[in-house]
Amino acid sequence: MLNFHLISIFPESFESYLNSSMLWRAQKEKKIKVHFYNPRDYSLDKHRKVDGRPYGGGPGMVMQVEPILRAVSAAQKKVKGAKTKIVITSPAGKTFDNKMAENLSRKYLHIIIICGHYEGIDARVKKILKATKISIGPYVLTGGELPALVMIDSIARRISGVLGNDVSLEEKRVSSSETYTRPEIYKLKGPTGQIKSYKVPKILLSGHHAEIDEWKLKAQKSK
Repeated sequence: MLNFHLISIFPESFESYLNSSMLWRAQKEKKIKVHFYNPRDYSLDKHRKVDGRPYGGGPGMVMQVEPILRAVSAAQKKVKGAKTKIVITSPAGKTFDNKMAENLSRKYLHIIIICGHYEGIDARVKKILKATKISIGPYVLTGGELPALVMIDSIARRISGVLGNDVSLEEKRVSSSETYTRPEIYKLKGPTGQIKSYKVPKILLSGHHAEIDEWKLKAQKSK
């Protein structure tokens, strides 16, 4: 079973997605388990403060070292020597892709994901924990919860049995950016009353699997 340990000041933001569809089933069937640690619960401040003003000036606040390290320490107590990867969500990190997801799903039993917020996390957290910064794309989000969900989804679906059929992984079959289902012809009335028909490409109805795969590859490259 692969364990995800999420360090987040907004653990409630994960609830809806994790309790739906594939990820809900993966947890129910004990393929994955998700643990939460709120840095506020590990803050030594009486007001549960977890951020501070950045040295050197600048806008916004920075997440402090101590609450995060204490939260990670609580997670590590559940690891018990198993292979563990510590990740920090950051727009400045390595770009997350299918290869990275595959490696993480195969190499580790525990993945600790630290969700950044505000103007980021004190740089000493990465140095102390020897963590890896990971980005899900060339843009900035309000917090690290969405990137964490993206990683969990992509990693979990690579665990045998999670999808029900391992062939369902797009990387293991010929897929296309264009997919169709019934009806074969969909008719739509336009604003002036004219009817326009949208048809499934004939090749997909031919039954010639080799030619269909060739068509899918061409459609994939042209997207």
